[in-house]
Amino acid sequence: MKLNDLIKINRKKKRLGRGIGSGKGKTSGRGVKGQKSRSGVAIKSFEGGQMPLYRRLPKRGFKKINKRNIAILNLSDLQTFLKNKKINFEKPIDIKYLREKKIIRKNFEKLKILGNGDIKDKLQVITDYISKSAKSKIEKAGGTINILKKSSWYNIWLIQISIKKPLLIQTI
Repeated sequence: MKLNDLIKINRKKKRLGRGIGSGKGKTSGRGVKGQKSRSGVAIKSFEGGQMPLYRRLPKRGFKKINKRNIAILNLSDLQTFLKNKKINFEKPIDIKYLREKKIIRKNFEKLKILGNGDIKDKLQVITDYISKSAKSKIEKAGGTINILKKSSWYNIWLIQISIKKPLLIQTI
């Protein structure tokens, strides 16, 4: 195959409105009159007066305003990372270390470890949350767990709950 022997695949676009002999003259293939023949008109999701599909379907779900991004890892995931030598079990495993190794994305703020699977190596884990089963399995393997304190958002949340539902004091 040579550059001068290539088959041309780019076709020139048909020039509209250049006389009746061109096949796309006068109305340029838009028909006569009506909303669609005019320029600058886009009729998205208009169904001729019928209730549009996006309004016929029910509303579904919501977006949480104060959503917290928590990275969730199972013990089975940690074991596979150790097996594949993606992480080093001699270093403490925390969210910063996992970000450096590109195991979790940067947008995660906290780390939660769940107990699905088994762990065979000693791990030093620094996490925000951990399940009871994961904690017992890591300790059984000879590892250590350091749970970080709940941050200020948790305290703010507790205050908000107490304001919304104040304690009722009954007087007799």
